[in-house]
Amino acid sequence: MSGKDVHSIKIGDKASYTRTVTEADVVIFGGVSGDLNPAHFNEEFSKKTLFKGRIAHGMLTASYISTVLGMSLPGPGTIYLSQDLKFKKPVRFGDTITAEVEVIEINVEKNRVTLKTTCFNQKKEVVLTGEALVMPPVKDKLS
Repeated sequence: MSGKDVHSIKIGDKASYTRTVTEADVVIFGGVSGDLNPAHFNEEFSKKTLFKGRIAHGMLTASYISTVLGMSLPGPGTIYLSQDLKFKKPVRFGDTITAEVEVIEINVEKNRVTLKTTCFNQKKEVVLTGEALVMPPVKDKLS
């Protein structure tokens, strides 16, 4: 499996990944990351918050962007350099989230690709926006 090199990528190229957020996902992510904020784990606590119930970690949602970049566009061998994020709406257990990336800039000389990143739920509501900078795999290093 190999990703696209900078010469195989075009402005406007898109890819996406869709996943339904489960309680198990939140528990595992909390354990791995160490983020055990009661907003994610304690229903009584979270009912008193702005969100009126438990929500998934924002970074769990953001991790779906990494999935698209590392598995689809550019794909395996990609180096994630930076990401800015804006969290627009909470993600709840059972929401089906689609992470989509779109190529908006290519710098062939520096082997860099900038992508618009968006996550939306099953209602097509945007829950996260941002921009990623990646280094696609180099052609002679692709397997």
